[in-house]
This record gives sequence, structure tokens and C-alpha cells, in this order.
Amino acid sequence: MGAVLAALGTIGAVIALGALVARLGVLGEHAAPVLARTVFTVATPCLMVTTVAHADLAALVSRSAVVVWGSTALVAVVAALVLRLALRRDAADVTVGTLAASYVNAGNLGLPLAVYLLGTPLAVVPTLLFQLLVLAPVGFAVLDAHRARGAAAAGGVRPPSGPRALVRRTFSNPIIVATLVGLVLAALPWDLPETVYAPFALVGQAAAPVALLTFGLSLGAPRGTGAGTPRADLALVVVLRSVVHPLLAAGLARLVGLDDGETLAVVAMAALPTAQNVLVYALQYGRGQPLARDAGLVTTVLAVPVLLVVAAVLG
Repeated sequence: MGAVLAALGTIGAVIALGALVARLGVLGEHAAPVLARTVFTVATPCLMVTTVAHADLAALVSRSAVVVWGSTALVAVVAALVLRLALRRDAADVTVGTLAASYVNAGNLGLPLAVYLLGTPLAVVPTLLFQLLVLAPVGFAVLDAHRARGAAAAGGVRPPSGPRALVRRTFSNPIIVATLVGLVLAALPWDLPETVYAPFALVGQAAAPVALLTFGLSLGAPRGTGAGTPRADLALVVVLRSVVHPLLAAGLARLVGLDDGETLAVVAMAALPTAQNVLVYALQYGRGQPLARDAGLVTTVLAVPVLLVVAAVLG
């Protein structure tokens, strides 16, 4: 489990640096939202183009993918239903809470974990693809629609609705557009020269560290009135993320007949903590920032004992 500890240690160091920078105030009070917009509109789209374009789309039809997609979808549905029906949150807060419960740190933690613990980076592909192709687009569609309704209400104008408005909002989101471009490139019968991807890859490399710095800035910033996280929401997200999802993945893996190595892979991916990208999205849309921040912190701390248990039981 040295790989897990090393990866978590690196993540913790970058987050701590962001918190220190926030405490010192060297980037100013608006640093977190500016960096969040940079990650959302520039770095992450570049990363999505290169990642999806080089992905093996055959991973979408494997039994491991069925387990990943099925367990993640179940967690997302449970989170959405409880947040909406039991806790009475509005659509934007439900969306951020659902992402916090189901969107995992597959990039800067899942990838090294897959390489050093499981022996192959391919183990992370089904998780990445589900997040990029399903969770993110659906979440952005809801958040964009909610923001459009809020802006229209403030101006006294009825928000546009219908398929055309949905398509317009979808294609105004840079991450969704970049993912679709990556899918088209991945489906081509020939490969573009790597020199074409080089600028995107270079900028995309900034997505993970800048997202972590943004997370640290949000932790280090003074918390004003109203900045607290609803305890029920946080408890729900943490339990789903750190306990329920790994158990669901293990049960589905046995149900579809995965071998021990494949089961370890899908359960380890399901045990990853909430991605810092969720905080970036929350900052971008101005909703659910405290929940996204605290869920990322708590589940990252819990990831060490959870992954140690997973490795001990299934390894």
C-alpha cells in the first residue's frame, strides 16, 4: 500500500500548500474562484480531449465496466433521492451532493493506485469514462438549467426551455464539448499525430494540481456566516462514498463473476475519495461549495483505512 500512501501524501502536500497560500493572502481573496474557472474552462477541457481520445472504448462493454457503471449509478440515484425527498434540497444542491457522493478522484489518485496496486492503468478507464460521459454531463445540464432559471427570474424573463435550449446549454459547457471531441477522435479509424495533442496535454497537466490548490485555498480561507456544511448532507455523502459504494461494487463483482483481481480493481476504484473537481464545479456554479469542500476532505482522510481494508480483504 506504499503507492496509496505516496499518492495521498502528495495530494495532501499540494492541498496544504493551497491552504497556506490562502492564510498568507498572497493571491488575494478571489484566487479560489479564478483558479476554479481556469480549471473548468481551460485545463480540464484540454485534459478531457487527450484522455478520452486515447481511451480504449472497448472498456465500455467489459464486465468490469458493468460493475463500475452499475454501482456508481446506484450510489448517484440513492444520493439524489435522499437529498431531494428526505432532506428537501433544491436541484442545484442535490446535484452537487450527488456528485460529491459518486464522482471519485480517479485521476491523480486512482491512476497511481491502478498502476502500483493493480499493475495496469486500464483499471481506471471505466471509472473515468463513466464520470466524463455520464455524471459530468448530467450534472452540468441540471446546474446550467438551474442557473439559467435563476438569471431569468432575476431579470423577470422566463428561461428558455425545450430540447433546443438544452442543446444550447450543453454545447456551451467546455468540459462536455471537450469530452465529445475526445470521443470523436477515439472513434476515428486512424490516429492524429501526437504533436497535435501536445499543447492540450501540456495545459491539461495543470488540471489536477490547480484543482488541488483550489481545494486548499477553500480550506484555508476564513469561513464566514452561512459557510457551514449541513451535517445530514455531509454524513450521507461520506457514508455513500466511503462505505456503500465499495460494498456495492464488491457485491456486483461477485454477481457478474469477476475474478479476484478484477474484483480488487473495481472495489479499489469505488473506494476512492470525492474528487476535488466537484469543488471546482461547485465554485463555478456558486452552489454547494461547503459540502463539496468538506466531503473532499473527510473522504480523502478516510481513504487510507478504507483502501487498506480493501487491499487486505481482496488482495
